[in-house]
Amino acid sequence: MRQLQGMDSSFVAMESPNSPMHIGSLLIYNPATAPSGFVRFKDILQFFESRMQLSKTMRQRLVRVPFDLDYPYWIEDPNFDLEYHVRHVALPKPGDWRQLCIQAARIHSRPIDLTRPPWEFTVIEGLDNVRNFPKGCWAFVTKVHHSAIDGMSGIDLMEALHTLAPNTPPPNAPDTWKPEKIPGPAELLGKSYFNAILNPLKQVQVAAQAVPGVANAIKGLVSRDFKLTSDYVPPRTRFNRSISPHRVVEGRSFNLGEFKSIRALSPKAKVNDVALAIIGGALHKYLTSKDDLPKGTMTAMAPISVRSEGEKGDMGNQVAAMIAPLGTHIEDPAERLAYVFGQTSNSKAMTNALGARTMTEVSKVNPLLYMALGAQLFSRVSLAHRAMPFNTVVTNVPGPPVHIYSASSRMESMALSLICLTDGLGLAHVVQSYVDEAIISFTACRDILPDPDFYAECLQDSFDEMLAAAKAANTASAAKPTSKPAPQRKAPARKAAGKPRAAVKPKAPSKRKPRPETKRTLTKKTTKQSPKESK
Repeated sequence: MRQLQGMDSSFVAMESPNSPMHIGSLLIYNPATAPSGFVRFKDILQFFESRMQLSKTMRQRLVRVPFDLDYPYWIEDPNFDLEYHVRHVALPKPGDWRQLCIQAARIHSRPIDLTRPPWEFTVIEGLDNVRNFPKGCWAFVTKVHHSAIDGMSGIDLMEALHTLAPNTPPPNAPDTWKPEKIPGPAELLGKSYFNAILNPLKQVQVAAQAVPGVANAIKGLVSRDFKLTSDYVPPRTRFNRSISPHRVVEGRSFNLGEFKSIRALSPKAKVNDVALAIIGGALHKYLTSKDDLPKGTMTAMAPISVRSEGEKGDMGNQVAAMIAPLGTHIEDPAERLAYVFGQTSNSKAMTNALGARTMTEVSKVNPLLYMALGAQLFSRVSLAHRAMPFNTVVTNVPGPPVHIYSASSRMESMALSLICLTDGLGLAHVVQSYVDEAIISFTACRDILPDPDFYAECLQDSFDEMLAAAKAANTASAAKPTSKPAPQRKAPARKAAGKPRAAVKPKAPSKRKPRPETKRTLTKKTTKQSPKESK
């Protein structure tokens, strides 16, 4: 039995019918690499069962303390049932991309049962007309509660359920998993009593750890290592209001090489800056078409992983966050990227001064009861309309650089990443890479963004504009001369008149046959060349 930390518990406290706190993906597989070229549902179940021991998340469930007086606990579920967590559906004909997105959104809208291990995988077949994927492909729609994983530990879960080759055998080590007894209310309340005594000591310790970060932040402001500007204050937009329980999901896939090449517009910019600028351009186009573009820049919350190498496989969340202005008020692609790069550099300086890890540790000592009450107050009193410190979320999760396999089927694409929403946050984005593609996907409240196809086109148009601008910048750079022209040598100055020339010693007669006599001409005396000129 292991207790959750503060940030993990906050996702439990924020869970509501309108705001289920899980994240997930839409993954597409090609069974051509499997034996006989197809995969049965029972083959997928057997594959999962053979690899359960590689993941800490798969067989653990939450146990909540009565009245939320303390953080919940993880226990090994004594009633674990694999077939409950892995489901199977099919698209009706024609089985196209839009149908797949609608099905994924419906699955993602439904809350997870938190009395069981908080994850579900739905197998979807019938994808014969989904984009350019081969016929016979199938998909996973994954759902994992955010209290169990963040973006990076989600990748570790993916590694547990995938292999690097289609014929990789199951692990040789025996599965030593054992279920645990579910603790009763009296035991949980007893533990919460002792934790309540120790928590003030932990708070003092965390406060002491935070002092150097606060001092560094003040020092950075005084020395102007970074600055606070009004660009970090988000404007009110249509995306920042109460949400419904209904979702839409969509996205676009881009060539990863072309995606990276956009950095030519601002050579010091990172790939994450490019993604932020593309999303800023898409929001500019979308809101301009609605005559609803704010005068100031919209902002995004960008999670930062602080997970150490030793915590790679741990459950839960190890993230801090920074505010990133998106440049939605700037139409020109190059200007927008330069603006985003400058603002994110400033935000990173502030985050580094405070200490990202310290920011995460502070969240671990907040009482869950206050978190739960705060979450309810935030929703019921409509504080979300006024208190949300950002307009959207943009999280960047690097995926595998090589093809991976599940149940012997090759993953063709990480087509979409699905993210949780809450009141005041009706639109969120995930940027992910896989092999040679970069994917920007989004999850939105259906009532707030009823036209996901159009917003996806705005993402595509924003990318195309930035790529065209980058190619133009590269062409202009190549046209410029790369080296300075060699300096012209000056003719030697004539000697002053009146001075006699030195006598020239006559040469010895040549033995060669004499040429026909020509008129002799005087030649100028040449000067010795410098080493630079000789080159």
